[in-house]
Amino acid sequence: MEVTITKENFKKEVLEAKEVIVIDFWATWCMPCKRQGVILEEMAAAGVNVGKIDVDEQPELAAQFGVMSIPTLLIFKDGKEAERFVGLRSREELEQVLSKY
Repeated sequence: MEVTITKENFKKEVLEAKEVIVIDFWATWCMPCKRQGVILEEMAAAGVNVGKIDVDEQPELAAQFGVMSIPTLLIFKDGKEAERFVGLRSREELEQVLSKY
């Protein structure tokens, strides 16, 4: 499942999530973000929970999590950040990390 995350729904969708969720900080003008987005869309279709945060539309969330480069991926478990990746990551790498949770 893929959901757009905003400051209004962040608590409900991320902090109160019962399952692990991958948060993708991205922007429409970022080429690596577009490539990462395709990978995450495929993973979401396969059942991974994915949240998308557009840094241009949600600068407060990007600042809150210290996102300085995109794409940045955060993996949340039980409402807490468990992993962080900066830069494009392969599906295989992400699936390997998620298998720990």
